[in-house]
Amino acid sequence: MPHDAAIEIRRALDGDPMRFDVVVREGDGRTRHAVTMSRPTYERLTGGAHTPERCVEAAFRFLLEREPKEAILPAFDVTLVSRYFPEFERELSAYL
Repeated sequence: MPHDAAIEIRRALDGDPMRFDVVVREGDGRTRHAVTMSRPTYERLTGGAHTPERCVEAAFRFLLEREPKEAILPAFDVTLVSRYFPEFERELSAYL
């Protein structure tokens, strides 16, 4: 991840799925993303050991090491990351 990228996460909806508003700031630019994550997905990815916000942040750190912020979809579910990057769930713990 670029060392100057900042990731801001705000839980916008606490239902199931949870919804998060994410802003990635890097240099003078910023991107906004709406991300959903079901509670079963959250449990599977973290075992409840981290907050949902931390899980989403880790997913963005994973993505930013692989593509520029502008390439990250403006709206997606966390499970979609594995479709593009099959190693996502296996490697996520390194980002938590």
